[in-house]
Amino acid sequence: MEITEVRIGPSDDERIAAYASITIDDCFVVHGLQLKISKKGDYYLFMPGRKQADGTYTEIVFPADNATRRMIEEKVFAAYRAIVDEPVKRKH
Repeated sequence: MEITEVRIGPSDDERIAAYASITIDDCFVVHGLQLKISKKGDYYLFMPGRKQADGTYTEIVFPADNATRRMIEEKVFAAYRAIVDEPVKRKH
């Protein structure tokens, strides 16, 4: 599997640095990823999801393993850095 395209969109929400869409193998697109910034300046990538009636957040699209999640994060963070020209700290 390869991330063949990453699109970054601006956000007016101070808690969300950007929205992202990824294309996988030039044939499958996932919209609605959110790049968020913590108060400490750490970046987190949230997969598309929805808020449940009880207030919990459930991802509706997500990587099946940590290696895939990290690969997606690296691609999205790199695309974001290219736009804003600032380093991205990822919380481990």
